Amino acid sequence: MNILFAILITFFSGMGAGLGTGFAGMSAAAVISPILITFLNIDPYMAVGIALSSDVLASAVSAYTYHKNKNLDIKNGLIMMVSVLVFTVFGSFIARLVPSSTMGGFSVFMTFLLGIKFIVRPVMTTKEAMANVSPKKRAIQSLICGMIIGFICGFVGAGGGMMMLLILTSVLGYELKTAVGTSVFIMTFTALTGAVSHFMLGGIPDITVWLLCVVFTLIWARIAAVFANKATPKTLNRATGVVLVSLGVVIMGFSLFH
Repeated sequence: MNILFAILITFFSGMGAGLGTGFAGMSAAAVISPILITFLNIDPYMAVGIALSSDVLASAVSAYTYHKNKNLDIKNGLIMMVSVLVFTVFGSFIARLVPSSTMGGFSVFMTFLLGIKFIVRPVMTTKEAMANVSPKKRAIQSLICGMIIGFICGFVGAGGGMMMLLILTSVLGYELKTAVGTSVFIMTFTALTGAVSHFMLGGIPDITVWLLCVVFTLIWARIAAVFANKATPKTLNRATGVVLVSLGVVIMGFSLFH
């Protein structure tokens, strides 16, 4: 493998994944997996494992940034996190039984559509409005939604962050910054669980590619999270929408190329 080419590919995949994580709480696997599969001929199952492990530190540093700015709802995210974790393991196990050709671009179109939604219909919910939702209703919704999100995250290593952001803003009525902060908090643990499951079942990936992806994703996630927490809701909606639409178009292009 040409090391300079590997650095170039992992830099751009890490940049896309980091921006997606810091702005929208999306899974790095949605970006990194198809790029590694297409350009570096990484096995699809291992590519998802690399992407999920890249997601761990990127999501953790993003969650810390959102928490520091009081845009993270840990209490109401815990119920969803537990159900997501359990079903991530289940989804990862099922994924091992499925042919590699079926894995990869599940969430690409959803990423594109969600990006358009944030541009056309921005989330302008306030934290005051969030407080009016019944705790019991939110708990039940969180449990059910977490089961669905966890299975998808473990099965294809992608879609979890996007579905979580959509559900937190549209179903659970979160304002955008708190939704992203809570999403990356949950994704830190789901990504860790998914990565460990993948590596236990599939072995250790290429160390160089693995480390490069982790570092580049972490750097860009930190940059995006700092910007997002300082932005106004309107600006953040537009920035998030543009990032998601751009990533969706690029990944669809890679899929066609592949």
